[in-house]
Amino acid sequence: MAENNPSNQEISDTKAIAEIEKARELIIKGIGKVFIGQEKVVEEILYALFAKGHVLLIGVPGLGKTLLVNSLAQLLDLKFRRIQFTPDLMPSDITGTEILEDDPVTKERRFRFVQGPLFTQILLSDEINRTPPKTQAALLQAMQERAVTASGKTYSLEAPFFVLATQNPIEQEGTYPLPEAQLDRFMFNIRIEYPTHEEEVTMVKATTSGFQAELSPVIDQTRILELQDIVRRVPVSDHVAGYAVSIAEATRPNLPKSFDFVNDFVTWGAGPRASQYLILGGKSRAVLRGRYYVSCDDVRALAYAVLRHRIMLNFNAEAEGITADTLIERILRSVPEPTH
Repeated sequence: MAENNPSNQEISDTKAIAEIEKARELIIKGIGKVFIGQEKVVEEILYALFAKGHVLLIGVPGLGKTLLVNSLAQLLDLKFRRIQFTPDLMPSDITGTEILEDDPVTKERRFRFVQGPLFTQILLSDEINRTPPKTQAALLQAMQERAVTASGKTYSLEAPFFVLATQNPIEQEGTYPLPEAQLDRFMFNIRIEYPTHEEEVTMVKATTSGFQAELSPVIDQTRILELQDIVRRVPVSDHVAGYAVSIAEATRPNLPKSFDFVNDFVTWGAGPRASQYLILGGKSRAVLRGRYYVSCDDVRALAYAVLRHRIMLNFNAEAEGITADTLIERILRSVPEPTH
């Protein structure tokens, strides 16, 4: 009887995957009512959510990041909060603090923990690089542990706890850039580009009219948690796992098989977490596209989002105008896809 359990589980998961493929289409269609274009950005955010990862969004002001995240929370029926990070923000401002109060019955004085804005399900951390390292560290610790510790007590954050942090790529004065070790905590680094001319025309017409689209939930918390578990159960073949590791390894300089262009332009490459996220992201992408297997195409599709913040370029790269994305493109052309 025990031998049939895995196949029964697989049958159940396959049915659920067919449902989530439809839900994905409804989510993208729903967001498209209020957030014009950027379908790839929306998809990558969903991949991270269902893989239990967090996202760093890079984009200039005015591209609708808050609207995007708020709309996503409505469609997923999850609690949403936004924190505007500033230089004077303290860790307790986001995690919560204890206050001294009188018990109305016993008249005794006691401490009560007041939850901060971290206690939500979808959190938009706006301009995370504008706040000091101590506050950044408090957020990143909560992201990692999905809990907050205050005065020796640990408070769990409600699942799914999903953080989307934003950075402004053009305004760097008075900022506290995240160290590479902390950047590594983000599953994806997603760039939001300017809309096309046609998209911006549609956006302008939509946002300057009196009409407001109503968004109804597509799935709920219980289903999201079930799907996160399904993503973990998706099998991965040895050749796909090997391909993901080969791509991550190819970003590392001064190894026996390092490419010359990587040795020339890279100081530090991606660590093992990149390989893990390439596979986890690939599983999530497969599930959201109605498949119960991961392909090398899934790995390639997510390489930019997973790797661009895990590669430290040197002065040679800067002098020659080499970016992380151009380097990743070259790596993807150079790393052969393994045979089955």
